[in-house]
Amino acid sequence: MRAGRVAGAHHDGGAPAPAKETTVDIAALVHTRTHHPEAIAEAAARRSRRPLLNEDGKLMIVAADHPARGALGVGGDKLAMANRAELLERLCLALSRPGVDGVLATADILDDLLLLGVLDGKVVMGSMNRGGLQGARFELDDRFTGHRAEDIQRLGFDAGKLLLRIDYDDPGSLTTLESTARAIDDMAARRLPVFVEPFISRRTPEGKVRNDLSREAVTRSIAIASGLGGSSAYTWLKVPVTDNPDDMAQVMETSTLPAVLLGGEVGDDQDGAYEKWRSALQLPTVRGLVVGRSLLYPADGDVAAAVDTAVGLL
Repeated sequence: MRAGRVAGAHHDGGAPAPAKETTVDIAALVHTRTHHPEAIAEAAARRSRRPLLNEDGKLMIVAADHPARGALGVGGDKLAMANRAELLERLCLALSRPGVDGVLATADILDDLLLLGVLDGKVVMGSMNRGGLQGARFELDDRFTGHRAEDIQRLGFDAGKLLLRIDYDDPGSLTTLESTARAIDDMAARRLPVFVEPFISRRTPEGKVRNDLSREAVTRSIAIASGLGGSSAYTWLKVPVTDNPDDMAQVMETSTLPAVLLGGEVGDDQDGAYEKWRSALQLPTVRGLVVGRSLLYPADGDVAAAVDTAVGLL
């Protein structure tokens, strides 16, 4: 797919619609950032808001906070998310699809989306800790380098999200664990929802961090995350589907906190991912999906079709 072009929705006959030309004017964004940086705060102040959940009680969020952790790859393309104009175009298309409730991203991306005027009536989630850079020796000492609770409140955003990876052999995980608890406290004090994405992780012999998606590991991560902070009143969980999807029913019995499913690495088996999500979405604590690369960069290039299929699972 050429940068700046994304495939549109399918016609009734199943053929893809003509590619949608990019509507993101990078020069205009840069001009505004250069001459009127206050326009970002002004756009945030006038943004129309909505409840976190609509009447159906479900949530469909598109995630785009990967670049700030240096995670730019999709499939075999290590720099797939590096073209900001194309990423913004894909996000704008995804946000325009019926049933998409909102977006999760870091400040730079959300600022662009505010200036583009596409966040009215959407749930906006700020990504809070992006310090655990992909591949770094300090990856599991995941400092809070993104949105703070006060930023989310000041900008009128609707929720925050944080990543909690725990390696029992890495002391850096304790720093992340403690700072996560304090972030949960800060969000609860402001009555702002915070979505905690927990994993039990370990390093391979080559030093790469790998998340353990076994039933035992996911169960333990949920138990740990649910007990952090002085109050769980505003805590949500953002959880992966286990290696064996049949284990999800038992895993999700670990907590009464509301949860959403994360997409993770899907690869070429998009249909298999949909089927895993479909089963888990029937569980009583699971309220929706937060999915990023697999919808924004699907194998067939059709963003609208990928998003529409995911929405249909809800």
